[in-house]
Amino acid sequence: MVASPVRPATIALLSLFAAGCASTPEWGATSGNLPAPYIKDTRVVTPDSPLECVAYARSRSGIVIYGDAGTWWDKADGRYARGSEPLLGSVMVLTGYARPGRGHLGVVTNLLSEREIRIDHANWLDDGAIYLDDPVVDVSPENDWTEVRVWNPKTLSWGVRTYLVQGFIGPASTARQQRISSTDAGNPG
Repeated sequence: MVASPVRPATIALLSLFAAGCASTPEWGATSGNLPAPYIKDTRVVTPDSPLECVAYARSRSGIVIYGDAGTWWDKADGRYARGSEPLLGSVMVLTGYARPGRGHLGVVTNLLSEREIRIDHANWLDDGAIYLDDPVVDVSPENDWTEVRVWNPKTLSWGVRTYLVQGFIGPASTARQQRISSTDAGNPG
């Protein structure tokens, strides 16, 4: 019996289609292929006086912790819920921002997918400005929010650095969470 030449070609073509369905976008920490986010509401506000991320996060989230951003994770222990996944109104704590021991804080304002959130934060580029509805994408290999990339609205591109996430603090309370979701994200405090 002679095999039909159509059968191997059909199998090869179906295999290619199946492989295409099984592939996922490259979300790795070093990937330059991150999809561009929808940024209609992303904006930068320049306040009258420059702001630091700590004072802004405290005001915006209702989480009352003082001290450098790099100390917030430890100071929250026993005072606020701490977790490894973003929740609306929680404070994302980045570690090693700019140098070891230095941190950065941003308040989660929107949960878009298992890999993308929006945050409000201040002084991201050491300019004292407020960044509203700024996209953040989880690029950790295990999809566990331990490594992120942050959108740079000034260059309209993902930042080139990958940042380590200590975790998420809060939200401070359910009432505060509801206020954040129902108020204008443009309100800096």
